[in-house]
Amino acid sequence: MTASELKIKVEAALEEIRPYLITDGGDITLVEIKDNIVKVQLEGACVGCTVNQMTLKNGVEATVKRFAPQIIEVIEIGQN
Repeated sequence: MTASELKIKVEAALEEIRPYLITDGGDITLVEIKDNIVKVQLEGACVGCTVNQMTLKNGVEATVKRFAPQIIEVIEIGQN
């Protein structure tokens, strides 16, 4: 799979999750895919949410891996 095909699959996964995040006042943006690790930026209400890491692993990462099984991990950048 090419890098652009992988990006399309990851973006499709994020689009599946995005409506749930928006409902809670948040959002997510793809920052980068490097070495099969997806870096995302959580936005809005997701930034201060106490369960954002659970959402990231159980929701975002699980969905991304379903769309693109070669992805190793999804990590959040910029908020630490």
